[in-house]
Amino acid sequence: MAGVLLEPEWLVTTGTDEPLTGHSVRVLGGRIDRVGPAGDLRAAHPGDQVLTAPGRILAPGFVNAHTHMYGVLAHGIPMTGAPTDFWSFLEDFWWPRVEDALDVEMITAATRWACGEMMLSGTTTFYDIEEAPYALPGILAAQAGVVEEMGMRGILSFEATERAGADISRLGLEENVAAITAASGDSNLVDAMMCFHTTFTCSPAYVTEAFELAGDLGVLTHCHVNEGVHEPRWALEHHGKRTLEHYRDLGVTGDRMLASQVVQLSEVERRILAEDGVRCVHMPLSNCEVGGGIAPIPELLEAGVTMGLGSDGYVNDFYEVMRGAFMMHKGRLCDPTVMDARTVFDLATRGGAAALDRPDLGFIGEGARA
Repeated sequence: MAGVLLEPEWLVTTGTDEPLTGHSVRVLGGRIDRVGPAGDLRAAHPGDQVLTAPGRILAPGFVNAHTHMYGVLAHGIPMTGAPTDFWSFLEDFWWPRVEDALDVEMITAATRWACGEMMLSGTTTFYDIEEAPYALPGILAAQAGVVEEMGMRGILSFEATERAGADISRLGLEENVAAITAASGDSNLVDAMMCFHTTFTCSPAYVTEAFELAGDLGVLTHCHVNEGVHEPRWALEHHGKRTLEHYRDLGVTGDRMLASQVVQLSEVERRILAEDGVRCVHMPLSNCEVGGGIAPIPELLEAGVTMGLGSDGYVNDFYEVMRGAFMMHKGRLCDPTVMDARTVFDLATRGGAAALDRPDLGFIGEGARA
């Protein structure tokens, strides 16, 4: 079977390895078959198609490990009064003026636009969280068709919540189950996972059910965690403990949990993330937009927490997202050595793949998806 030999000027295999010159990559059957000196690969595979790229860099595609593609529809909405805190952002703006107003036509249009934006800055894989409670059911199936059409690799979910009533809360979980079932199979570009919103919109029983469904289906469960000070305060008031302590008591923390944001963490919560192997995603720009704070990412990385990088649907140019992660932690810690370029590039590639439980993505090497 003939393959394709890609011959760039420079080859970047991972964010932490030195770039290579004079090397090529052999692609066979949708996966990377070999990486080596260009002359050696040409000699070994004389029947392969050769694509040369002089003056170009070949690098792993970025993995946007957390986005809300419908978020592009919020750009330019006239504001009569800016939100004063995270709760007012949700209650007065994001829920009534964005999520609750969405329909399938809007969502598919936003999906097509966001995919285009992401591809322009080198993102080839993303995890999207959709919340449009009054557009259920069928949202994720419609999205999947657009993602396939755009040729990207997408992991889709619906952010199930109890805030809009019992019927919609049930439809949200069912939407995820249907998408996960439809996406089963190794050849699909589109996958899916389980997702619920937060402690303040989901009861303990609902959270537990989401994790049980995900366990039966063999997928991760995603939730937003402590995006600002509101959730940990709410959890303390209603459960007598902070968010991640509450989740640990429910028995759901572990490597099957994908926690996004993780901004306002206590020392105990930092230890829970590390000790229980919770996967996390950092959204530096959107955390600033909503006044949530700056997540302790260098400290979590030092503790061994699996960490990816995401746009949150706020700015889809992944170079801007990486620049934010590169700069702001230096300022917070007054230390120019933290979050160096290699670390940030690795978060944008292998880190995101690891957070999404996709070890075959985020690097250029034998066995990786091409």
